[in-house]
Amino acid sequence: MSLQQMVQNHPQVQDKTEELVLAARHAMLCSLFCTSCADACVAEEMDMAQCIRNCLDCADVCAATARLAVRRTAQNIEVLRAQLEACIKACETCAAECEGHDNPHCALCAKMCRECADDCKKALAHVN
Repeated sequence: MSLQQMVQNHPQVQDKTEELVLAARHAMLCSLFCTSCADACVAEEMDMAQCIRNCLDCADVCAATARLAVRRTAQNIEVLRAQLEACIKACETCAAECEGHDNPHCALCAKMCRECADDCKKALAHVN
């Protein structure tokens, strides 16, 4: 199954959607990584409250971004741009927090967050 194919088959899509669909896919995956990282942080012996909070916030923002990115009927460009910008900020904040911890789940989460932020930046350049 291809998300790109699904979006391209929408009756109101006439533009190229690769960057936005890639950002949507990455955002949904990032949401799952952040949720998993937050759960792993709960099991850590040190105080991980801030990391858990950042991961859960990022997970929610990423999930919302993915959903908005694939909605194409009567699209609200200003809201979509704001959501992509929020996703970039949430991902960068989460990545910075996770990079401050020496454990493998945070390292993976930080990497995914950086990749998601990069994809959202690329998509933002094409959302007009």
